[in-house]
Amino acid sequence: MRKGIRRGWDETHFGKMGSYYINRTFFFDVHPPLGKMLVGLAGYLSGYDGTFLFQKPGDKYEHHSYLGMRGFCAFLGALLIPFAYLTVLELSQSLPAALLTAALLTFDTGCLTLSQYILLDPILMFFIMAAMLSMVKYNSCANRPFSAPWWLWLSLTGVNLAGALGVKFVGLFIILQVGWNTLSDLWHLFGDLSLSMVTVGKHLTARVLCLIVLPLALYTATYAVHFMVLNKSGPGDGFFSSAFQARLSGNNLHNASIPEHLAYGSVITVKSARMAVGYLHSHGHLYPEGIGAHQQQVTTYLHKDYNNLWIIKKHNTNSDLLDPSLPVEFVRHGDIIRLEHKETSRNLHSHYHEAPLTRKHYQVTGYGINGTGDSNDFWRIEVVNRKFGNRIKVLRSRIRLIHLVTGCVLGSSGKVLPKWGWEQLEVTCTPYLKETLNSIWNVEDHINPKLPNISLDVLQPSFPEIMLEAHMVMIRGNSGLKPKDNEFTSKPWHWPINYQGLRFSGINDTDFRVYLLGNPVVWWLNLLSIALYLLSGSIFAVAVQRGARLPAEVEGLSQVLLQGGGQLLLGWMIHYFPFFLMGRILYFHHYFPAMLFSSMLTGLLWDTLLRLCAWSLASFSLAGHVHALGILSLLLGIAYSFYLFHPLAYGMVGPLAQDPRSPMAGLRWLESWDF
Repeated sequence: MRKGIRRGWDETHFGKMGSYYINRTFFFDVHPPLGKMLVGLAGYLSGYDGTFLFQKPGDKYEHHSYLGMRGFCAFLGALLIPFAYLTVLELSQSLPAALLTAALLTFDTGCLTLSQYILLDPILMFFIMAAMLSMVKYNSCANRPFSAPWWLWLSLTGVNLAGALGVKFVGLFIILQVGWNTLSDLWHLFGDLSLSMVTVGKHLTARVLCLIVLPLALYTATYAVHFMVLNKSGPGDGFFSSAFQARLSGNNLHNASIPEHLAYGSVITVKSARMAVGYLHSHGHLYPEGIGAHQQQVTTYLHKDYNNLWIIKKHNTNSDLLDPSLPVEFVRHGDIIRLEHKETSRNLHSHYHEAPLTRKHYQVTGYGINGTGDSNDFWRIEVVNRKFGNRIKVLRSRIRLIHLVTGCVLGSSGKVLPKWGWEQLEVTCTPYLKETLNSIWNVEDHINPKLPNISLDVLQPSFPEIMLEAHMVMIRGNSGLKPKDNEFTSKPWHWPINYQGLRFSGINDTDFRVYLLGNPVVWWLNLLSIALYLLSGSIFAVAVQRGARLPAEVEGLSQVLLQGGGQLLLGWMIHYFPFFLMGRILYFHHYFPAMLFSSMLTGLLWDTLLRLCAWSLASFSLAGHVHALGILSLLLGIAYSFYLFHPLAYGMVGPLAQDPRSPMAGLRWLESWDF
């Protein structure tokens, strides 16, 4: 690789996150931390100093040492091939089936492309395939329970399950597969009357320890390391609660001292109690014409910003309450207040105009000039589960703001505003008075030079509280993902047919272009194989169920097809069909774990079918060569297709494929392929 090589696609995210670990800077991501930690560790061990900015795709690395991070991902991606080979070899006991599977993955341009960049996908697929191999191996030790190999493979299965879930939440899919295999195994043992209940209990205990306790312990340990390493304030602070932020060095709440009780004249920030919603925010931009009143926008914003600052004032006076000659007046539960936006001097305001996104909710705006507005600026501040007259504690009091005129409650719907709202979150005033996290807030920053300060050390949360909050924020972040400008998303039905790829780098004919697309011969062969498996598997299943007497060789092949192939088909289904139920945005690369299972099924299926053909033609002189010729033809066809399409992964230059002068001319087999 050249020293000035350019970054591609999601390296913008995951390379940057590796840098955050090296710099110990806290950040937020929708995925669990293990994959990014491993990327950061690979960079650190290979001499990368964490200073590259990772601003946009196409930036050159120049002198920065990126090879360790890319090499680590490429190494794990390369291990998918021997893992798949060994898994199919164990399931089929057939060397040709394992070789065909290895060839399918070796010559797939999609797997190759994903594995050569700093991405989570090769790390995730490594743990998925390692868990599958470990499970198959411990199944093969069933006749030697509690032996050293049996314990080894059972424990490794648990370790790899923790790894898969620790990289992405879709690691749950391989956990489901191993869980189904375990339940089936235990049900079989329970029905074996030759085993005592004590022995069955030992089997159950072993699986609980290795497949539940061990993975949970390792998964929890990754978060312990994550929080220990990322101890400096960073871009992820605003996604988390005030108490969480108090533990981050450099955050304004870390080792901070602030006034304990809220007073009039104080400059404050108001944070939603709902995770990943952020701070009450306003700015000089107005709501567009036709979106309620043409007044100043009020939103919530996840990051620290001067536009999050508000001054709390009495509803009936505009005097300077920070005047040293005036006595301090504390805000109490039940008081009528105004919140004046510090940067624009407009008041927090609501009226009967409908909110921009949420029906039957009222619009919230900034209104007035230099703090002077009207009665729609008045709010009653209430502390949840407190009595009238009680003081309001900073950070700890959970407050609600009730609009005096309309009777509605200030809240955030969590909905993302369009570009006119800077894709910040909608703030509304809801007429539904039920207490929900959407309408509960707390005061975080509190500046008042007339008041004494107290230390915030007592607010730091425990590790279980931190971990629970992190998961709540990640789940909410996942559900709220939206595509960026010019970003290609896709639908699950697109994936198995290789309908549309994804640009990794380069757009026009002067660029060095890499395009994520599966080798069409491999992918369409996989799709055909799934259909053939369903047909042939059904025939054999019916024959076995009806008690048909099959020749010994055919019976052995049918067992391989039904049991080994069934495991792989289940893996493909578990890793594919759940995406149809997901509400979040989806990308082509989400299919690759399922593609690994379909490739293993293809290798096992064609080896079995060719052996059946050779058996049925046993009376002919060439029968012995049918299997070998079939496997060889498949291998050569797959290798030649890789020769044709390899520029997709290794890089294309010159005219685009639709130009007859392009080296890829004639290979754009589908109009939806954009290379």
